[in-house]
Order: sequence, then structure tokens, then C-alpha cells
Amino acid sequence: MKTLRVSFYSLSKPHSGFFSKLLRGALSPDKMKPPVKVSFLIAGTQKGGTSALHSYLCAHPQLCMPRRKEVHFFDEDRFFADGTPDYSTYHARFEPSAPNQLLGEATPIYMYWEPAPGRIRQYNPEMKFIISLRNPILRAFSNWNMERSRGNESLSFWDALQMEAVRRASGARRELKLHSYIARGFYAAQLQRLWSYFPKSQTHVLRQDQLFNDPLKVLNDVCAFLDISPFKAVRQRIVFSEPYATSISRHEWRYLAELFEPDIRALEMALNWDCSDWLREPRFGG
Repeated sequence: MKTLRVSFYSLSKPHSGFFSKLLRGALSPDKMKPPVKVSFLIAGTQKGGTSALHSYLCAHPQLCMPRRKEVHFFDEDRFFADGTPDYSTYHARFEPSAPNQLLGEATPIYMYWEPAPGRIRQYNPEMKFIISLRNPILRAFSNWNMERSRGNESLSFWDALQMEAVRRASGARRELKLHSYIARGFYAAQLQRLWSYFPKSQTHVLRQDQLFNDPLKVLNDVCAFLDISPFKAVRQRIVFSEPYATSISRHEWRYLAELFEPDIRALEMALNWDCSDWLREPRFGG
């Protein structure tokens, strides 16, 4: 009996740690539960319709996504420098309004950034990926136009394409992220890297042009993938559509088509897609 009194007394002291906090209710059962993990990512590709997709999914009541797109957690090397990332900073970006909402976010660089899939697997091996792809030739031109409008690119599109390998050879983070007009377009290689960490069944790949032309069908395919209720109706959303200062030339198109064709053919085999329209040369004036 004496032992029991001593034990209770010691647990009741303010400095007795975990058990005293438990007795005072500071560690309620809810607070002792591990945080709910993010369960899906819109992981690619940049300039491939991810902003529109994020905007649509933010309106679904069964989903919780950050108000601001692109959290940039798994591509930030500083979070993983010591091998023990602080996921609480990541989870703080999510504010679910109801229990059982699925947490998800859209950071399109995750598919392209080489260390990201391994980091994501360490965080959640059950993660689901939504990948929106666009003709890589048009994606590259759109990417260049965006960086030029932001003041990050001073070269013409042709010169930027020619300089990309030189810029990337430096290994500088800025060059790998900003001046990757060609590199980001090798989708088959990026998907194969993702599938080396996750089952193919945990990825859902769609085409940006189909999202634009038939958003309800494409979104309800996404809902089925996430196992949530379908949308009853949607209004088309066009997000971050920027005017182009110039047009892609025939010479630039043919150059990129030759570079991308082997990867496009590999993508067709991997996804059972027909991407022949991606390589079909548009009509040029003159």
C-alpha cells in the first residue's frame, strides 16, 4: 500500500513528465494520436493544368487543401538536411474543416525533382499521385514565357533551349528549377522514377487538354481514384493563363519534337495513350 501511495504522489508532481500531464488531461487521447498524414499530391507537371486542377479540388467538401498552391516541402533540401524532417511544419499548412477530410496539396515540381519521390515514400508509402501532363513542346514554351514575364529569363526561347544544358551543368538549384524547359518534359522517365518508389496503381495520370475540354469527366475520374463522391457539375476554370509575347517558330518546334519523340513514344507504351497529336506540327504563318 505504501508503494502505491508513493507512486501516486510522484505522478502528481508537476515535474513528473508524461504521466502527470496525462493525469491533468494535457495529453488527451486526441492529442496522443499521430497527425493525419497527407494522402494525395498533384505532383506534376508545371504548366500542365495543375493550377486549374487544384482550384477544382479545393471546392470538394471531402478534401482539405492549402489555400495557397505549391507547399514545396518535399523538394526543399533544407528540410531533409539532417535526415529527420520536421513534418509538423508541413502539417501546419492544412486546416481541415471537418473530420475525415482527405489532405492533399499541389506542388508540380515533385515529379521532376529527383529526391522527392524517395522522401515522399519515407513520409507516406500509401501516398496517391495525380499527374496532369501537357504536350511537352507547348509546356516548354509556356514555361519560358512564364519565367520571362517574371524577370527570371532574359534569353530568347531558342537561346534558352541551347543554353539549358550549360546552365544545368552547374548543378545550381536555381538553374535546375528555373531553366528546365526541356528537362521537365521527359515525362516517361519521371514517371518511371516515381513508379520505382510507388506502385503504378497509386498514380492517376491525365491530360491537360482533356481537363480543359471535359472537366467534369476528368474530375470524376480523379474522384474515383481518391475514393470520394463525384462532382455533380463544374464550371470551367482557367487559372494563370498568360498572354505570350511571341510565338514558337517552326524551327523551335521541330527541334523540340525531335528531342521529345523517344520519350513520348515511351509514355504511349507506359500509359497506353496515343500522343501523336503532340508531335503533329501546327500550321505556321509565312
